[in-house]
Amino acid sequence: MRKRIFTAAFIAVGLITGAANAAEIEVKMLNKGAKGGMVFEPDLVMAAPGDTVKFVSVDKGHNAESIKGMLPDGVDKFKSKLSKDFVLTVEKDGLYGIKCTPHYGLGMVALIAVGDPANADAARAVKQRGKAKKRFAAIFEAYDAAK
Repeated sequence: MRKRIFTAAFIAVGLITGAANAAEIEVKMLNKGAKGGMVFEPDLVMAAPGDTVKFVSVDKGHNAESIKGMLPDGVDKFKSKLSKDFVLTVEKDGLYGIKCTPHYGLGMVALIAVGDPANADAARAVKQRGKAKKRFAAIFEAYDAAK
């Protein structure tokens, strides 16, 4: 009986400690930022499994949507509502490609890197359009320099 109580207590403390160590990272959705018009700021997030990324609707008309082919295996696609804050908990290692649906062609994209990204080659291979192609090239360059 004591062994079960100890084991349950140990697991509970581990879960609480793990949740306490998770970070919340804020990403602003902006009409204009340091890198120009229609941006996520920052556009590159380095996170750990269990962290949350909060997309803050600073300016109206933006959202956060996953990009097909730029999610770790087993992660469901997502799309937030326009002009609403959105919280994404990143549980799996990998690269998460994000776009603002109405401003994707204008280059409003971001990348979340979590742990060891097994899907890095697949994420890089996704064809981008418009200004998103140029912005992702710069984001991947910054990611390579940061790791």
